[in-house]
Amino acid sequence: MEILPSQSEVFLLADDDRRVVPSGPALIARDGTRRDIPEKVAEAMEFVEAAMKSGFAVQITALRHELPIDEAADAVSLGRDELRLLVSRGDIPFRSSEYVDWVRLADVIALSSRLDAEREQMLQSFADEEPWDDNGSPRTD
Repeated sequence: MEILPSQSEVFLLADDDRRVVPSGPALIARDGTRRDIPEKVAEAMEFVEAAMKSGFAVQITALRHELPIDEAADAVSLGRDELRLLVSRGDIPFRSSEYVDWVRLADVIALSSRLDAEREQMLQSFADEEPWDDNGSPRTD
């Protein structure tokens, strides 16, 4: 697993992700005690291990399942203004309290993943296009 400097990942357990599977991922204590863990927890531990083996420090922050829009944007490395625009367009639901607009972290993670996939697809379509020269004609070399 390649880790980049300042790479941020958010790991969130959905209700159906909380189950453990015997003989599945586990933490083994120093005394040999085995504790089964959910698959998503194992993914988080693998990320931490890869980052630390690459020489990076790791910061772990517990997040609520519902966050103010700006905090949610920061959590998934999305621009605050971009997330506010997407929320205002109705791309994800929100609720307002007296001073704060709140979004579900799971919704923001799903939106961020969808945007990343769309960007990747767009870049791939550009890469697949036939190259053109400066005159607007297809290259023949």
